[in-house]
Amino acid sequence: MKEKRKHNFFKRSKEDIFFDIFNYAVLGIITVLVLYPLYFIVIASFSDPDAINTGQVVFFPKGFNTLGYQRIFENTKIWRAYGNTIFYTFVGTAINIIMTMVFAYPLSRKDFSGRKFMTFFMMFTMYFQGGLMPTYLLMQKIGLYDTPWVMVLLPALNVFNVIIAKTNIQHNIPEELYEAASIDGCSHFKFFWQIVMPLSKSIMAVLVLYYGVAHWNEFMNGLVYLRDEGLYPLQLVLRGILVQNQASADMMTDIESMLEQQKAAELIKYGLIIVSALPVLVIYPFLQKYFAKGVMVGAVKG
Repeated sequence: MKEKRKHNFFKRSKEDIFFDIFNYAVLGIITVLVLYPLYFIVIASFSDPDAINTGQVVFFPKGFNTLGYQRIFENTKIWRAYGNTIFYTFVGTAINIIMTMVFAYPLSRKDFSGRKFMTFFMMFTMYFQGGLMPTYLLMQKIGLYDTPWVMVLLPALNVFNVIIAKTNIQHNIPEELYEAASIDGCSHFKFFWQIVMPLSKSIMAVLVLYYGVAHWNEFMNGLVYLRDEGLYPLQLVLRGILVQNQASADMMTDIESMLEQQKAAELIKYGLIIVSALPVLVIYPFLQKYFAKGVMVGAVKG
């Protein structure tokens, strides 16, 4: 009798089978649409520009060529910019995580007297800001302009991420846990570092990914607040290389030289995309499980 019930339970209707086929087909198409542009950039960076322009590069590289990567890595500015961006990403993300969790914890406590005012104040800054010029003058006034610290201290806190962390703490760390700890003499400070932080690893992994990608792709702050090229982040240097090569090709009077320079600029363009995106693509799979879990625990619950 039990075997018959199991058989009926796992027996699938035609509608279920059709739905699964349709579902896998749609997901497969979406996967191809998402991954193929990235794959095309990879094979195009190793292909002959003429083959790319004539549409011969579809699934495999044509006319294997590494000129773009040679031009990129011969430039010493690339390595210096890589070091700068790694510093901005690691130091900036560490500051972001500490600041976010320190702000999120008191806002998650119902007994915090200034909770409503602080929440309103932080939400206000999401919609109303001082603007570019006042911020620029402020950075000059406090001595952060044209220093590496402007890249890590200016974006030290993101209100949206604070809300995510606050929601996670509220719904996953019950107040009874603090009450039990306070009976044993545990202070808020000790409770935060020894209990809240270890229990918030999933949401912190999500915040590390959010903040880390933002720092790695940072362009605008470097363009506005940095004057010393030795402090430029990677994205700003890559843009300069791309613009420089394109301008050099446009200014040449010799047709053959101009065509060769344009080909090199085309390869450099694809190579720059790979160089700038590769570290993030390599790191993401290691954080994927924490990312999926953290997004769920940090979601707003009704």
